[in-house]
Amino acid sequence: MKILYGVQGTGNGHLSRARMMAKYFKLHNAEVTYLFSGRRQSNLFDMEVFGNYLHREGLTFITESGAINYLKTALNARLLNFAKDVATLNLNQYDVVISDFEPVTAWAANLQRKPLITTGHQYAFGENTPVAGETLLSNWVMKLFAPSNISIGQHWHPYHLGILPPIIDTSLSPKPCHNAYVVYLPFENQQHITEILQQLKPYQFIQYSSELKDTNLGNVALRKANHHGFKNDLCGARGVICNTGFELNSECLHLGIPVLTRPLSGQMEQLSNAKALQQLGYAEVMNTVNVDSITQWLQKEHKQLPRKMPDVANHLVNWILGGEWHRHAELSHSLWQEYSETNNVSISPPNNYQENLTHFLPDINLPKFAKRLYSSMPVNITPS
Repeated sequence: MKILYGVQGTGNGHLSRARMMAKYFKLHNAEVTYLFSGRRQSNLFDMEVFGNYLHREGLTFITESGAINYLKTALNARLLNFAKDVATLNLNQYDVVISDFEPVTAWAANLQRKPLITTGHQYAFGENTPVAGETLLSNWVMKLFAPSNISIGQHWHPYHLGILPPIIDTSLSPKPCHNAYVVYLPFENQQHITEILQQLKPYQFIQYSSELKDTNLGNVALRKANHHGFKNDLCGARGVICNTGFELNSECLHLGIPVLTRPLSGQMEQLSNAKALQQLGYAEVMNTVNVDSITQWLQKEHKQLPRKMPDVANHLVNWILGGEWHRHAELSHSLWQEYSETNNVSISPPNNYQENLTHFLPDINLPKFAKRLYSSMPVNITPS
């Protein structure tokens, strides 16, 4: 089986999941080609596990000071270039395409009628999933950004049958506490974050961002984003202050690390994550990053129990390679049963638990504008 695996490069959560999937694909000697988009290739790091990967510009959101700038997002979206990337991606050599919310591979697979499996947190949003900040634009993005009719969602609770627990590195384990709080707020102004942390003198912080250089400023250690250093500091952290992406919050749950999280303004996924975390009692939420909110959280006594996650990546890779993609219900049920037994908790699904995975698009029917766009592509464009 030859696989093309598309990964959305915006943020590091998709990359972290892909690293775990790549580990198990490699153990099975599976033929997998990885394609990344949504981030400049020069800004990707620790990519050795993916071998000779492909890169496309793709689509992404422009954020400024913790909020999505929709005007700049629209102005910077090179849709004709995206359409060309989709039209020229030749899938003839692949048996199946996998997309972790990556649009080039997903749209190419739909147009070329290749088997497509989409997996990721974005596909967990359905009838019973907590949702906040929903707009017509956010609904359009979630449904059409990387569409599929075989969707494997991931979340902190089985809101629908077919949702899996989070994919994380289950080898992560708590280490002796280094008495510092890890701060990862990649969508915020980093200088502003440092200035806020420096006002909290009794506490030590390790601030990570791809924009930073390794240095120490009083009680704040600045660190350039990197995979191994971040994981090491995370495992020994007293607590974590972060945006409300899915992957890091999942790792903190697994490790039992207290979390103060700030959802990205105008981003439905992060606002919905914040709502779910509050409902489940897994984290505290602040609407803006400020001294008072952080101080109040730091002064509280935190008792966060670890929520050990099963090795979802291993099971998911086996399921993909097994080829029986209609048997998604069994995969979901077995993983949540393992989660319940490991953590000695009872997981109660909603009353109208759905026995299907087609929460978004039961039958992909591409919009008329998309069909017109691709039918009008110049005839000299050939797949490469």
